[in-house]
This record gives sequence, structure tokens and C-alpha cells, in this order.
Amino acid sequence: MIFVGELAGLPPGESVRIDGAVPIAVFNVDGELYAIDDTCSHQDASLSEGWLEGCAVECPLHAACFDLRTGQPSGPPAKKPVRTHAVSVEAGMIYVHEQTRESVAAGV
Repeated sequence: MIFVGELAGLPPGESVRIDGAVPIAVFNVDGELYAIDDTCSHQDASLSEGWLEGCAVECPLHAACFDLRTGQPSGPPAKKPVRTHAVSVEAGMIYVHEQTRESVAAGV
């Protein structure tokens, strides 16, 4: 579990980048929190610096869009999804439960 910060410090429509095994972007979409790998699967760009529209983020480099719920790209230029991670809030503090490549491969 990775500590992100206070819920009050991540208002709706905002994102933050945290360090995990790989960088992770955490987004607040109208009070619902989502976490995905921060690096675009098309090219090395930070998704936390992208544009949030509903439950999708647009990469700031080449406009690839990713669904924050599934990590799936909506179309080119990105073809590969990014990993998603569970997010929890305990006593007003945000935590990310990082999904490792091994847990993805094992279907956990």
C-alpha cells in the first residue's frame, strides 16, 4: 500500500503522480478516485500531466486516451493498456494498492 496524501489535497478534476515500482497517476473524477500507471504505453509521457475528461485521460504528448477504470486506450496511437491500481481512503488519507506485473500475470 502506497500513501498518496490527504483526500482534501486532491480536489475533483485534479491528479497527482506518486512513486511505486513504476510511477503511478492518481485522479479524482468527481469524488471517485482512480489510479493507473503514469507512463503512456505509446511513448514516454506522464499521464498525470494529461487532460481529464470524465473517466478518461488524454496523454499530453500524442493525444492517446486511456479509460481510468480499465486502463484501455480508446484508439491510436496507443495500442497497449496501462495497469490500473485499487485506491482506498482511510481516515481522510488516500492509499494506492499497487498491482505488480506478477499479480497481473497471475490474474490477481
